[in-house]
Amino acid sequence: MPLQLEWSDLPIFLAIAREGTLGAASRRVGQSQPTMGRRLRALEGAAGVKLFQRTADGFVLTDEGEMMLRHAERMESDAHALARELAGSEQGLTGMLRLTCSDWFGRIVLAPVLAAFNQRHPCVVVETLTDPRVYSLARREADLAFRIAAFDEPEVIARRLTTVSYALYAPAGREVPAQDVVVMDTGFGGMPDVGWLMQAIPGARIVARSNSREMQARLCALGVGMAVLPKPLGAATVGLVEVDLGDAPPSRETWIAYHRDMKRLPRLRALVDMVIDSLAD
Repeated sequence: MPLQLEWSDLPIFLAIAREGTLGAASRRVGQSQPTMGRRLRALEGAAGVKLFQRTADGFVLTDEGEMMLRHAERMESDAHALARELAGSEQGLTGMLRLTCSDWFGRIVLAPVLAAFNQRHPCVVVETLTDPRVYSLARREADLAFRIAAFDEPEVIARRLTTVSYALYAPAGREVPAQDVVVMDTGFGGMPDVGWLMQAIPGARIVARSNSREMQARLCALGVGMAVLPKPLGAATVGLVEVDLGDAPPSRETWIAYHRDMKRLPRLRALVDMVIDSLAD
């Protein structure tokens, strides 16, 4: 007898498998914990097996759960592929586009381009995501992505967009110890500018960290310490002056990418073309 599964319960199962707790999974899919628990019990009842072991540390997949995970991920991938192909065949410059980039790049570099795009194509709504999370193009979490590292995801069309120069900045009109610096958070401690800064300033003392370039620029302007920043951000931030140590920090390349299934989508093509025309070097 075939399984009588409710297919809409599979995203619930995937969220719990990936997050490990009902609380985190409920936030991921936007449903309440009681609803998540009820739908999981219904799925296990329909499957006739336990999919998770309930432990003190959270939900752990059983052997049957591992089996279901393989098939559910394959079904999810097929569903996303279908959605991308259907979206890629849409005609007309209407609808929504979701793009992801860093906070400063969105505000300083992309915002003027998006404003011009809106004037030209007012029926296209562009949603910009600027948090540090890496959004998946394959899962349609974003339609267009800008990153400072080359893309290695399969089936992604990517190209180098532009090279961004960096400089060392200090607060204007404020006295700060010459060794005090503001750098990236520990998760990004291997960034080229961090290594350059620690070598360029002997005895440099890290006084603040942030994964946001905007926050680093603001802290620097308020006198917390010197910081290496992208030049477009440094120039746009009030209260900063550029410091020349004779050797500039390393520049970074910015890449633009989208999934190949979306290449025929007119509104995406129009935005990509405008971005390249405006920013590519």
